[in-house]
Amino acid sequence: MSSQTQAFRPYVTENLQALETDPRREVLFHQGRRVTAGEFRDLVHRMARALRAHGIDRGQTVTLLCGNLPETIAVRYAAHLIGCRVNHLYNKLSAESQAAIVRDVETRALVVDPRHVERAAEITALAPVPAVLVLGPVKPGAPGAADAVDAVGVDLLELAAGQPAEAVVSTARPDDVCTIRHTGGTTGHPKGICTTYEQVRAFRKTTADSEEQPPRLLVCTTLAHAAGMITDSVLRDGGCVVLLEDFDAAAVLEAIERERITHLFLLPPLLYQLMDHPDSAVRDTSSLRAISYGGCQSSPARIADAIRRFGPVLVQFYGQNEAGGISLLTPEDHDLDRPDRLRSAGKVLPGVEVAIRDESGRDLPVGEHGEICVRSAMLMKEYWKQPELTARVLRDGWLHTGDIGFLDAEGYLTVVDRIKDMIVVVGGHVYTTELEDLLNSHPEVQQSAVFGVRDADRMERVHAAVVPVPGSALDARQLRDLVRAQRGAMYEPAAITFVDALPLTDAGKPDKKQLRAVAEREFSEV
Repeated sequence: MSSQTQAFRPYVTENLQALETDPRREVLFHQGRRVTAGEFRDLVHRMARALRAHGIDRGQTVTLLCGNLPETIAVRYAAHLIGCRVNHLYNKLSAESQAAIVRDVETRALVVDPRHVERAAEITALAPVPAVLVLGPVKPGAPGAADAVDAVGVDLLELAAGQPAEAVVSTARPDDVCTIRHTGGTTGHPKGICTTYEQVRAFRKTTADSEEQPPRLLVCTTLAHAAGMITDSVLRDGGCVVLLEDFDAAAVLEAIERERITHLFLLPPLLYQLMDHPDSAVRDTSSLRAISYGGCQSSPARIADAIRRFGPVLVQFYGQNEAGGISLLTPEDHDLDRPDRLRSAGKVLPGVEVAIRDESGRDLPVGEHGEICVRSAMLMKEYWKQPELTARVLRDGWLHTGDIGFLDAEGYLTVVDRIKDMIVVVGGHVYTTELEDLLNSHPEVQQSAVFGVRDADRMERVHAAVVPVPGSALDARQLRDLVRAQRGAMYEPAAITFVDALPLTDAGKPDKKQLRAVAEREFSEV
């Protein structure tokens, strides 16, 4: 083993060492349970030893079917400590989709939340795995749950309790695959994005908290998505994490007030729900220092509403699983007097290079629209078992993001659309996010989603799903008139559907795939 490999310290080693500075400090809160730094550290090392004793070690895949439990974070740390690849399933996928992923990533061990043992039994019937480990006993009274766990798994916490808590020296190497993170699947079959231990470590460096007071993070979205990475940064920086199982606006506002939360991550649709909830006007949210949002396009009009509601605490983070972090729009940049800034994704992060290129690969000048290409130490290694797709996306050290955008004269990056979401119509291109911004600017619109639907002649037509303000008398003609006046006939939707809420993916993004499928079905019946 080279001296360079011996000196390598993965993120998990750094985090565990940070926790040793004050073992009695409470770091994780979940449903009335409070876990100290020492308890968490010991659990990670015991779990790492238990995994090895069960025949699981470096270079194998551990797949998690888990909710937002302290043990979910602990087992991920344990698997990474011994150099495993970790794949975290989205809980709301179908059993068939989950089984396909489990099989595809060559799962050596499936680690299961006790609340999901019945689903684990369904998955393993379709995709058998060598080992199924459950994060604790199944609560009595759950119909069929006890039979399911008896059939498929053993209690990992019981195995870990019999192991010593002495520190396990990491065997992970810089170029080993650390995570296989799947896309949300909103544009087709999910792709497995492979990130190495060195790339994950580089990403963690971009999320350091420079504030004097340790952060208090509220997690109310799945740990399988960005919330898991933010959790790592908070634990490293001496903070604590409050875990909710899912997003509920009233519960989030109550937790912010009760726990004096300073940091929160939300996808834009959830941010809108939070500020629209009546409790947001009466709950004490003055402890908030940063509401980070990202993961999908946001509406400048609605972000302005959020600034008025919560104050100058909003932070937009633009990145991709394939690219890591790309740019940041700081609280200072969230200027109500600069609406163009609210449309921007901020300035490019230190250590990241961004080029805007046309279809031939030519760099475009300031202000011109093209594909956003990125080069940094955070780029993924590859798509899992898809070398041809990897070669199309990673070229000459640059990652082609599939996003359309432009850089302005001040260095601010604006993301206009996904190439796949852009609607090709007679006369040109309709950028869905630009149309959504316009629709959302109407005072009686809470949220919208724009997507293309092909007609019988295979021509794309612009469709919009709109969430109106409760009690509104808004009709489609008013919105069409607004669009025609502001953007012209090319942008005018062929169909506008009013809905009570937009469907969301498991990660919390508007599910345009589902909206498109419903629209196509309705169109075919006409």
